[in-house]
Amino acid sequence: MPIGRVILEIEIPHAQSLKDRRQVVRSLKDKLRHGFNISVAELDEAVAWNRATIGIAAISGSTNYLTGQLQQIDEAAHRICTTLSAEIRDSYAEILPD
Repeated sequence: MPIGRVILEIEIPHAQSLKDRRQVVRSLKDKLRHGFNISVAELDEAVAWNRATIGIAAISGSTNYLTGQLQQIDEAAHRICTTLSAEIRDSYAEILPD
């Protein structure tokens, strides 16, 4: 089965503390998990208050379905970040073959 992954580099310009950062990251993770039933994790150590790296993993029996799902996840992440006053600086998606 192919596995898809997406890495998001997020900037949170309004974050003045770790609490502000955590609120944005947690909200993004929860909304993506709920909307797509995928695995989402924070990949960095939360050293910088205004930046975060999020990793997303999905699995499917169909490469075509997975490709479409990764595109939808990326689009949804951009929309969610906009509503949270955050910005995705970079996103990287790939499908690992079985």
